[in-house]
Amino acid sequence: MNLSLQPITAANRKEALTLKTAPGQETYVESVEQCLKEANASSCWRPVAIYDDGLLIGFAMYGFFPEYLPSGRVWMDRLLIDQRYQHKGYGKEAMRLLIDRLQTEYHCRHIYLSIIPGNTTAASLYTHYGFRFNGEKDIHGEHVMVLECI
Repeated sequence: MNLSLQPITAANRKEALTLKTAPGQETYVESVEQCLKEANASSCWRPVAIYDDGLLIGFAMYGFFPEYLPSGRVWMDRLLIDQRYQHKGYGKEAMRLLIDRLQTEYHCRHIYLSIIPGNTTAASLYTHYGFRFNGEKDIHGEHVMVLECI
């Protein structure tokens, strides 16, 4: 496994739009199309394709949001591994790569994400990497988790 994160561009956008969750997961993460619409509407977002040696296996989106006082928040907001590539370890490796990227890019002390209640698979993955529920809910009513970066 040799994962990399690449920006979504005109060259890979069409292929990224083919990525899908497995049946039953549709309510856990927005579609790539919806994510890209949000990224077009706000420059805070950074949508990325997840590749394994040139094979597109997933999508993620993260960003920095200054409106959270006093110093803003870094959010790892979306992670989607295509249904064809789930249960192969890609989610764990992609999460590790994303955490490293966010710490390097933003020099942050905390990384936030939110999760829909009932998404126990994602909660387990995030907890594995040190994310903990902080008692907050985001603007959509999802439960917020935070990772304290060292």
